[in-house]
Amino acid sequence: MCSLDWSLYILQVYSFPKLKKALEGVSCAITGKLVLCHPPLNMDYDVVVVGAGPAGCLAAKYAAKNGAKTLLIEEHASIGSPVQCAGLLSTKAIQACEVVPNREFHPITGAFVYAPDGRRIRIAGGEVKAYVVDRRSFDRTLAEDAIRAGAEILMRTRACGMDIRDRENERILHVTIEGEPDTIVAGVVIGADGVGSRVARWAGLDSHETILSGAQVGTIYDFDDPGFVEIFTGSCAPGFFAWAIPYHDSARIGLAVRPELGRGSEPESGAGFRSGSAWDHLQRLLSTHRVVSEKCHTHTTEIVMGGIPIGVPKRTVADRVLITGDAAGQVKPTSGGGVYPGAVCAKIAGQVAADAVREGNTSAGRLSEYDRLWRVEIGRELAIGKRINEWMARLDDSGFNRMIRVLDDPELLDLITRYGDMDYPSVVLRKLLLNRKSAGAFLKLVLARRS
Repeated sequence: MCSLDWSLYILQVYSFPKLKKALEGVSCAITGKLVLCHPPLNMDYDVVVVGAGPAGCLAAKYAAKNGAKTLLIEEHASIGSPVQCAGLLSTKAIQACEVVPNREFHPITGAFVYAPDGRRIRIAGGEVKAYVVDRRSFDRTLAEDAIRAGAEILMRTRACGMDIRDRENERILHVTIEGEPDTIVAGVVIGADGVGSRVARWAGLDSHETILSGAQVGTIYDFDDPGFVEIFTGSCAPGFFAWAIPYHDSARIGLAVRPELGRGSEPESGAGFRSGSAWDHLQRLLSTHRVVSEKCHTHTTEIVMGGIPIGVPKRTVADRVLITGDAAGQVKPTSGGGVYPGAVCAKIAGQVAADAVREGNTSAGRLSEYDRLWRVEIGRELAIGKRINEWMARLDDSGFNRMIRVLDDPELLDLITRYGDMDYPSVVLRKLLLNRKSAGAFLKLVLARRS
C-alpha cells in the first residue's frame, strides 16, 4: 500500500475498534502528523468544521494554513460516501479545489441539449470544459490536503447540538463519537453540513428558499460522443432538467425537480410527466422518454438521492459561527453545481475564522467579513443565476421547444461556444440578449409567460 493510500486507510479506521486500537498513535505517512483514530484527550480547538465534503475540507485546510488549531468532523464512516453529486466539475472548480486532474478524470468538451419535441443542439467547446470525477476519490484527496495543512479529522462524529459560552468567547459543540456522547470546544464553528444544515439552524440563520429534489442512477448508456453530456429540458424534469453524464464506460442518468412543480398538468404527448417525486420522474425518464429510453440500458449499478438548495440566506454568519457550501446555498442555480462556489467561499471562511480567533474577536460583526467577501466574489452571479432558474422553471414544453429552435442557429451556437461558462452563465446570457436574432425571441418568451 503506497503512502497516499495509507493515509486514506487511517482516515477510516475509526469505524473499526480493533483496527483503531492497533493503529493508535500511528502517524500519517505523508505528513508525519497524527491522524485521529480515537478522540483526543483535549477536545478544544480554534476552529471546528462540521462536514467533510469539498467545502468542509477546504475550509479546514485554509483555517489550518492560517494558524488555527483545526478539527474536521464527519458523521459517516468514509470520506466521500454516500455520494450525493453527479460528479461533473468545471475546470474552474477543479482549479479552485487545488486538485490536479489525473487519468481517472473523464474529460468533457461539449453538450447536446434536447428540447421536449426531440430537437437537439450541439454546443461544442473544442477544449476541455469540465471533468467527470469519482466523488469518493476526489473528496478523499481534499481530506488529505486538509491533513497536510495541519487539520485533524474525526470520523463517525455527528454534531447533535450547539451552545454558546459567553465568558470564554467559545461555542460548545455536542457530538456523538461512534455513538458515545461528548463535547468539543470551538472558537468558531464552520457549518459545512450540507442542505438542511443543523449548524445553521442552531445559529438561527435562515433556511433555503427552495430545495430541488434530485435522483440519479449509474448505468450503461449509448452516448453519441463520450466527451459530451446530454441535457433534457421540459416536463420530464419540472423546474430544472435531466442529464446523462458519461464516466469512462458507464453513465450517470439523473434529474432534479422543483417540489411545487412536480405535480400539475400533463405535458404534450411523449415529452414527459409532471406528477410524482424526483424518483418517479427518473423512472419515467428511463422507461418512456423518447431519447433516454432508447439509449439507456435497463440495469442500474448505483442510486443517488439528494437535494439542491436554490437561493442564499440573508446572513451566513452568527456569533462564533460561519456556514459555507450547500449549507449556505452557495450553489449555481442554473446547473445545481456546488463545488466551484462552495470552494471559493469555503477558503474565505477558513481564513476569516482563523484570523478572527487569532484576534480574539469571533463576534458576528467580525465574522461578517466572510459574508461580505464571498458575496463580492460570486454573490452577483448566484443572484443572476437564481433569476434565470426561476424564469426557466416557468417555461412549459412549448416554451422550451421554441427556445431550442431559436438557439439552433450557427451564429448563436458559435456565440454560446465562445462565451459559455458553466460557472458564470451571465456572460453568455448578456451576449444573447444583445444579439438581434435571440433577443426578440427571448422577449416573446418572457411576455408569453407573463400573460
